[in-house]
This record gives sequence, structure tokens and C-alpha cells, in this order.
Amino acid sequence: MNSIPLLRRIGAIAALAAATALAGCASMNVVDASVATFGAWPAGVSPGSYAFDRLPSQEKNPQRTQAIENAAAQALANAGFHPVADGGKPAVMVQIGARTERFEQAPWDDPFWWGGPRRWGYRGWAGYGPYGPWGPYGLHHGMWAPFPPEPDIYLHEVALLIRDADSGKALYETRASTDGYASGGDRMLAAMFDAAMKDFPNTNDKAHTVRVPLPMVPSATSAAPAASAPRG
Repeated sequence: MNSIPLLRRIGAIAALAAATALAGCASMNVVDASVATFGAWPAGVSPGSYAFDRLPSQEKNPQRTQAIENAAAQALANAGFHPVADGGKPAVMVQIGARTERFEQAPWDDPFWWGGPRRWGYRGWAGYGPYGPWGPYGLHHGMWAPFPPEPDIYLHEVALLIRDADSGKALYETRASTDGYASGGDRMLAAMFDAAMKDFPNTNDKAHTVRVPLPMVPSATSAAPAASAPRG
């Protein structure tokens, strides 16, 4: 048996695996978010000072809210805004929100064989559960062996609303979402807000993909102080 073609095939497979691994490493450093923006930023008006306007529900967990504000601060700075000075009056008020939701995902999304993702509560073909009638096993190298643990899917969403501080008029609204296997954290929050503000001051209410780098460390930018009382 001529081993040269076999060696070449093994070499090609190894090269492909290495390229895939490198691509995977690169993709871990960027975030692709679906973004939609709304409103009409006043023509000729430059971004100015801002303060965060916390909702009563956000005051229930001030540490969590502060972390979200810190994550949004760099995106606002990149768009030209700056925190209002202590005791000063901001030009705009900023309301923000963020959430991460975890879903359990079956190894395969084909409902005929495996019953589909568990997150939808579907128990699988003929009532056998999410793995089908043979349980969590598959054919590997001629032997039935357990499948690896199922990865969870995380859905990340952020929203940001900018209002005129005097009139309370909504000037700019943006939302961004993404999903993947990463649980997130402050770095993910910062990237999501960065993607949400990339269009500013332009708007595009059709969901479109925005790619941003995942920061190596959470933003160290100081966030603006929150409003002392809810605005009417």
C-alpha cells in the first residue's frame, strides 16, 4: 500500500485543522452584533455632556447598574459625549439597559433525529428526549460513545436612549444583540455598547451587522453620575 497519498491527506487535514483553530482564535477577539438605530439627532448639534438617568428598578441593584454604566461610558466617549462635571447640568440624559440570557442547546438542531434544542421544551422524537432513542451516544471510530457535554447558548442584548435634558425629547435610540457560547461579562457589555453606538449620529432602523473588537480589559473610563431623581 502506497503511504504517500495517505500522508498527504493527513497533512492536509492537519493544515485545515490549524487554520480553523487560528480562525477560531481570531473570532474570539471580535463581536458581531445585530444593531438597529432610531431617532433624529439634531443637525449641526455636537455631542455634549451627559448624565445617566436611572429607572427606579435599576436603583434596586446599584452595583449591577454601575457596571452597565461603566461599560457604556467608553462607547459614549467614542461618539463624542463626555460625563457632566460634578454639580453641572448635562446636555442630555442617557438611559441604558442590558441583559444576558442563557439557553440550553442540544448537540444537534435536527428535530427528526435529536429532538431539537431543549430550550424550546421539545422532548424529542417519540418521547425519547433530546438525544433520540439511543440516549446521549453516537458512533465514534466504530464504537458507541457518549457525546461531549452540550454547550449553552448565551443571548446578549443592550439598549441605549438619549434624551434632551431640558425637554425630555427622545433624540437617539439604539439596540444591539448577539449570541454565542461566551457567557459575557464586562468585556462583552463594553463591546455591545460600542457596536450599538457605531452608527451615531446616523440611524438605520433595519437590523444590520456591526463588527467590533472585544476589549482586552473592561473599560476604565469614568461614567457620568446618575441623575439624583427620576425625570418626568
